[in-house]
Amino acid sequence: MEIQEIVSYYIYEDSNTIEVSFRLSIDSEDEMRTDIISLNEATDFGFDLIQENYDFLTEYVEDDEFDDFDDEFKSVDEDVLINFMNEYYIVHPNRIPKSEFI
Repeated sequence: MEIQEIVSYYIYEDSNTIEVSFRLSIDSEDEMRTDIISLNEATDFGFDLIQENYDFLTEYVEDDEFDDFDDEFKSVDEDVLINFMNEYYIVHPNRIPKSEFI
């Protein structure tokens, strides 16, 4: 049983958590699971989920101006997120959320 697909995610920076909606390989298209995981858990597993993405700004902004932009340019590499979640649920199988029909 592994993560088949990430449906959506949202980073809560104030609580340092990520809410992830996903499907396992055993879930149908009508099912989805949602979990809120501490970003510290990902760090403990050796994963850096949040990456700053300023690539599209490089031709318009000088290097010293990047600090002027807030956190709206942070993103998550979904492949890294899937790898983390697969390891996380292997170690903590009791934390796998129940599926919900959508």
